[in-house]
Amino acid sequence: MQLELKEIYKSFGSGDNKTEVLKGISCTVEEGSMCVLLGPSGSGKSTLLNIIGGIENADSGSVSIGDDVMENMNEKQLSQYRRRHLGYVFQSYNLIPNLTVKENIEVGAYLSDEPLDVDELMKSLGLWEHRNKIPNQLSGGQQQRTAIGRAIVKNPDILLCDEPTGALDYNTSKEILKLIEEVNQKYGNTVIIVTHNDAIKNMADRVIKLRDGQIRKNEINKQKIPAADLDW
Repeated sequence: MQLELKEIYKSFGSGDNKTEVLKGISCTVEEGSMCVLLGPSGSGKSTLLNIIGGIENADSGSVSIGDDVMENMNEKQLSQYRRRHLGYVFQSYNLIPNLTVKENIEVGAYLSDEPLDVDELMKSLGLWEHRNKIPNQLSGGQQQRTAIGRAIVKNPDILLCDEPTGALDYNTSKEILKLIEEVNQKYGNTVIIVTHNDAIKNMADRVIKLRDGQIRKNEINKQKIPAADLDW
């Protein structure tokens, strides 16, 4: 489903302490594409991702996925919107510490009416041999793979990734980016990646650059390269 944002405004604080974080963001992300939201710290990219994800409310403007328009929803409908449409991958893995890899992924499956096959997904993610381990027995990359598995097992329309490689070393970061690329190609989910790493834009179909709460560039990447070939 296509994602469409219209005139998104967001501020924090009030009076003299009011800070405008997003200043009229409008854009479209095509179904099945990979989009990178690129910008320095404080540019508003994570706030924008949180609004798309229904984690924060915009002050004004609209967010729609297909025919579902977020600002028309009550809290129960918003919860259903998140369950039906969205998967989340964060910089911190947010795994449940006393559950195994398989059980952590199954948590995501319970939120879906049409989940992917958990065993098949673990094999695709390179987690099969680690399926009975708990998070503190895993490397950072393995934990992030588990977090991606938990998000993607729902088979969401849109996978939201907030600095998914921010806590990882270079080689592990490349592995995770290749995995996100494979998920996009295999399952056809729309993928939105928030990052400050300029190199990651080269693997995306669309690149949206933010600065000071506004879109400075919104362009199709005509020279897209595989994640395996990224360098920084």
